[in-house]
Amino acid sequence: MKYLIIGLGNPGVEYELTRHNIGFLILDRLAEQKKIAFQQGRYGNWTLLKYRGRSIYLLKPTTFMNLSGRAVHYWMQDLKVTKPNTLVITDDLALPYGKLRMRPKGSAGGHNGLKNIEELIGGQDYPRLRFGVGDNFNPGRQIDYVLSTFSQKEIETLVSEIDSAIDSLLTFCTQGIENAMNQFNG
Repeated sequence: MKYLIIGLGNPGVEYELTRHNIGFLILDRLAEQKKIAFQQGRYGNWTLLKYRGRSIYLLKPTTFMNLSGRAVHYWMQDLKVTKPNTLVITDDLALPYGKLRMRPKGSAGGHNGLKNIEELIGGQDYPRLRFGVGDNFNPGRQIDYVLSTFSQKEIETLVSEIDSAIDSLLTFCTQGIENAMNQFNG
């Protein structure tokens, strides 16, 4: 069985440890744990994880967040991966820091990266894993907030929160979305 896991973020050193790049951070940690390396490809950096009889492609788009749909559409077509076997990992301002919410479909909720994905793959009916980054910002300052680095207090628990997200996406690939939702949705 083949899966495509997309971690959303922005390429570039200046964005590396920002809240908006949580998708990249999760996939980087998974690749580090499994001792696999990303390589450059069209519209993104990718690697293949062989895990419990599954082929799990990990993708970090290089298109910048708001154009993530280009990479998602291209890789879904190239790998011939269906929507139910595609999982998009993104930050979410509406969830408290570290909370996970996996869903089989849903709205973009104001997230421009998800909006672009919906436009290019034709609909909202694809699984997503939202990682809560909290909403500790002044009105109208959400862009500054998501493009800022995690606080010192958040950094203290970030690795364990990322590890929970990794467990949830591996459960998605091996046991299905319902089991992953039941076990990990906060």
